[in-house]
Amino acid sequence: MKIIDAHAHVAQYISGFTSRGELRAVGGGKAQYSTGEIFQMFPAEMGDIGVTPESLLKIMDENSVEKAVLLQGNWLGFQNEYTYQAVEKYPQRFVGAATYDPYCVKSDEIRRHLFEELGFKIVKFELSNGSGLMANHSHVYLNGAVMNACYAHAREMGLTVVLDIGRPNNPCWQIDAVAAVTEKYPEINFVICHLLAPQKSDTELLKRALDMLAKPNVYFDIAALAANQKPEVFPYPTAVQHLKNAKSIVGADKLMFGTDMPSTLSRDSYKHLYEYIIDGKIFSEEELQNVFYNTANKIYFS
Repeated sequence: MKIIDAHAHVAQYISGFTSRGELRAVGGGKAQYSTGEIFQMFPAEMGDIGVTPESLLKIMDENSVEKAVLLQGNWLGFQNEYTYQAVEKYPQRFVGAATYDPYCVKSDEIRRHLFEELGFKIVKFELSNGSGLMANHSHVYLNGAVMNACYAHAREMGLTVVLDIGRPNNPCWQIDAVAAVTEKYPEINFVICHLLAPQKSDTELLKRALDMLAKPNVYFDIAALAANQKPEVFPYPTAVQHLKNAKSIVGADKLMFGTDMPSTLSRDSYKHLYEYIIDGKIFSEEELQNVFYNTANKIYFS
């Protein structure tokens, strides 16, 4: 079966800025917050202070993954130039999303560089309270003036918009606003990360949210769905149930496999992150091909 990983990351070096302040590399794949906490961010064999495209390709080749989508966020730190270089070096294997902070005074100049000069065709915004725009800005309204200017720019440039709106029951998880925005901009394909990041107890909440977002221009990657069910381990029965519900509400053709590597590989193997989906008997063979390849190929690589 052909596979595209629709949610992966490279990092020249860890340079995040989060709700716990600066996040910096300390070696061996470990990172340290400004609060002093040190943790294993990604497996040491994938890198010391960052993760190269070659490290991802090694994992991809070992698991017969044809292509990957390189996304970005505050946690690893913005990696626009490094992502661009990875795509330039391996154009048959990677496509990349740019990101920016729309509250920057020079955001117009940043957009010009990223989307006109470098030619990115995807823009990603992470809004989460932990490591997104709402980690270090006052409340960000997903349907407010600042974000609407971002969507209008994306429409003008013909960009795909990727949104990580964090976890349920947090101020960043603005389902009403996302529903309104995706209706307001029907020309834009929106991809919502992590299948809205449900936790183990969020089954009914997720179903209601998916009902609101079952729209022709809205897609979902399922990266880190398994990891978000902690302390559950493979074969991740709650993640399987979330996928069954998602299939019944939005359809298998709106779901895209992704892993959120490299960070998720600190907890489990890449093989387990696709095997639980296959072993869960959620999808037919045709649906599996959509989830693992066809939809991501259409949205990101066509």
